[in-house]
Amino acid sequence: MDAAERDLLAETLRKTMTAASGQALDAALADLGWAELLAEQPDIAVPLAFRLLGETGAHAPLLNDVLLGAAGRPLGGTLPLPYTGGTWIVWERDDSAAGAALDAELPLRPVPAGAPVPLATGRVALGWWLLGTGRAMLVLARQHTVDRIQFGRPLASFQAVRHRLAETLVALDGAEATLMAATDDLGALLAKAAAGQAALTAARHCQQVLGGIGFTAEHDLHRHVRRAMVLDGLLGSARELTREAGALLRAGGSAPRLVHL
Repeated sequence: MDAAERDLLAETLRKTMTAASGQALDAALADLGWAELLAEQPDIAVPLAFRLLGETGAHAPLLNDVLLGAAGRPLGGTLPLPYTGGTWIVWERDDSAAGAALDAELPLRPVPAGAPVPLATGRVALGWWLLGTGRAMLVLARQHTVDRIQFGRPLASFQAVRHRLAETLVALDGAEATLMAATDDLGALLAKAAAGQAALTAARHCQQVLGGIGFTAEHDLHRHVRRAMVLDGLLGSARELTREAGALLRAGGSAPRLVHL
């Protein structure tokens, strides 16, 4: 797939995700050939689809497909997923369970502990979703600073505001670099941790930049904040994964080279 074809695919996916979410989006992506794309070109399908889920604020049970495909099982079903704190959930393929979690839009249901899942593949996918969510929050905050006039000046002209936005951008760009370099279990673990921390950093700074309007139900920020908190907890939170990475490095006695420059 060349650059022009990827751009066309990205535009098609963006339009589809803007128009639908949940069970409807799952069906629309199936009609577009999501299963075939995931099987034939996962290196394109996963970063593109999951990043756009974050940027558009849509949701679909695509994580099930990524994990089922990595396990060599048929797509279209569900499987128990480990969640932060030692709990397990299922991401339903319909919207019947929506409202039972922190993010009321997501059809998540608590279940007993299940069999191990391909963590590395799922963590990379969630990392791209978290990255897209963080970038969506940054776009909202940046636009607010350009439009909002405070003390006769655009909010974007104040240094403290610019520092918060710059720190968010650095965190997101760093997480993206980590995701692109993730080729093994440790790389995927670190990428998910970096993406989760970056998204939480974006939530904190963008909320401060947006001020009171960011707390209102009419503004879109709260949806992205809730989404980031839920996704961070799936397959290990940033805090848990950072501790796990530290334990692995202590046990191994050295830090492996993740990227060859």
